[in-house]
Amino acid sequence: MSKAKTLAQLNHLSLNTLMQTLEIEYIDYGDDYLVAKMPVTSKVYQPNGILHGGATVALAESVGSAASHLFFDNSEFEIRGIEISANHIKSVKEGFIFATARILHKGRTTQLWEIKVTNSQNQLVSLCKLTTIALKRNNF
Repeated sequence: MSKAKTLAQLNHLSLNTLMQTLEIEYIDYGDDYLVAKMPVTSKVYQPNGILHGGATVALAESVGSAASHLFFDNSEFEIRGIEISANHIKSVKEGFIFATARILHKGRTTQLWEIKVTNSQNQLVSLCKLTTIALKRNNF
């Protein structure tokens, strides 16, 4: 499948979800990474007019989960997030933020993702870690 079709499919899966509400869009991927972007508007502000850390974490978990969907056999396994942590480094008031998920550990049962969130100037905004678990589909 072409890169454009794969990204279109990932973005289609976001319809009627939190990802659509936050306007998260998957924009690039390679052999070991997936990139998404999200606009920073008042919709994702905390009361003092800057990006809410929870919105940043939602972006990070979304791109890490989508990367799991992209890089794992979804016919046999269902991937679930089991832990996420975030260190927020820099505030953002406008523009876009970009999240790049890269696998650090690809075990048969658990996986560890590093998600770097940057601003439009490629400055680090947040550094997140997501742990996912692969569950056999017959467990549902």
